[in-house]
Amino acid sequence: MVRTPVTITTAVPKGFSFPATVNSHGWYDLPPFRSAEPYSELHALIPLPTRRTVDVRLTAGTVRLRIDIKQSGPLKKEEQDAIRSTVRSMLRLDEPLEEFYALCRREPHLRWVPKRGAGRILRAPTVFEDVVKMLFTTNCSWSLTRIQTTHLTRKLGTETAPGLFTFPHPSAIARMSDAWLRREISCGYRAPYLLALCRSIDSGRIDLEPLRSSEAPTEELYRTLRSIKGIGHYAAGNILKLLGRYDHLGIDSWVRSRFAEIHRNGRTVPDAAIERHYDRYGRWRGLVCLMEVTADWHA
Repeated sequence: MVRTPVTITTAVPKGFSFPATVNSHGWYDLPPFRSAEPYSELHALIPLPTRRTVDVRLTAGTVRLRIDIKQSGPLKKEEQDAIRSTVRSMLRLDEPLEEFYALCRREPHLRWVPKRGAGRILRAPTVFEDVVKMLFTTNCSWSLTRIQTTHLTRKLGTETAPGLFTFPHPSAIARMSDAWLRREISCGYRAPYLLALCRSIDSGRIDLEPLRSSEAPTEELYRTLRSIKGIGHYAAGNILKLLGRYDHLGIDSWVRSRFAEIHRNGRTVPDAAIERHYDRYGRWRGLVCLMEVTADWHA
């Protein structure tokens, strides 16, 4: 029986740019997300509290976002509300950026940011998925990040449609061995870190999901993230951005290279010099840095 897709909508903030949010960093290129230039739509698999997963297609109008749900059965109102809430979280629709945009308007080289509706960073439906994907970006090329994520979803996720797999639950990963993860997922030295994280979540020792709504000071969240084996300064700084905290830069080799191109005529400088450069932007320093190094993506 073919079921008619359900369509719901949700309001977007003034000046919101769907393409700029989708193309804010590479998450759109990692499964289960599916998208392509010009980033006018985004497909995602959204887990519901009932442990059911729905496939959604997101497209944006001028004042509302359209959510087309490829349902596999009747959707209750509370399930539709959960989908809408998750989508708003993924696209950061409720994140207040007025102060950041005011800062950008005072800086000639950043005035393009509010004009193009940039500054909202796409995140996964869950903090767990964000953390694992960030772990998969450490000390490797983007192509390897994509290989690891694709293997993880295809081999440990649930197939919801031909060739379409969910991001795996921590318990599915926790049952595997270090050797299996190295061999089948190609995650190398990250295997024991991934395994330890998933087993800690599965046993209840760690719960990552409350971090998105936490009111704890940023440095406390930073220490929490750094306490996870395999999450270093770079990964913690970038996960913080996905939690709406921009006090850390999350410097890696690519940021070093882009900073050198933009500010030093190609001459590399120590990380401490990069940190000092952005200090004047206060709690927005990490987002300013991201906007600078990705400006050509939004041209």
